[in-house]
Amino acid sequence: MAVFEARDEATRRIAEIAVKEAVSSGIRHIVLASNTGASAIVLLDAVKAEFPGAGGPKIVCVSHQVGFAGDGVDEMPAGMRDRLAGEGVSVLTATHLFGGVERSMMNTWKGQYPLGTVANALKLFGQGTKVAVEIAVMALDSGLVPFGFDVISIGGTGRGSDTALVLRPAHSIRFFETRVRKVLALPGD
Repeated sequence: MAVFEARDEATRRIAEIAVKEAVSSGIRHIVLASNTGASAIVLLDAVKAEFPGAGGPKIVCVSHQVGFAGDGVDEMPAGMRDRLAGEGVSVLTATHLFGGVERSMMNTWKGQYPLGTVANALKLFGQGTKVAVEIAVMALDSGLVPFGFDVISIGGTGRGSDTALVLRPAHSIRFFETRVRKVLALPGD
């Protein structure tokens, strides 16, 4: 199986796990990382299969910030943004919680800074765990998920999805009040 096919299959599996959890727990918001929108479409299809018509969980897609892949580069095509918005998916493109100016300092002067330490500690559970926690807090800070409620958050390593968590994000100003409630899937599960 080609690497891309394996990633696509893993993404479909994670989407199905997330939707099943949303059904069983009544969670109303699923946040996922998707640079190009492809993983968001997989999740959207899984939600539609379980919830024909309206009534399924709200999807928030968090993309890479513009400039992540190169100066001025937006990895998500405008047509994909329009398609997702037309399906009711909120797309958040913003500076990454664990990136921004601190990443510039790390790249310029080398060394490890506090946010990099937090990110690397979360990576002990896999890159997808770091991403899932990061994007849930970003979605909360942007007002795209409600404060005080659990969400399902989906992250990945490189392309595609490999991690799903139930967590209750805290705003970034109180980041350490974020709570991971349940691990739904990690790479290799």
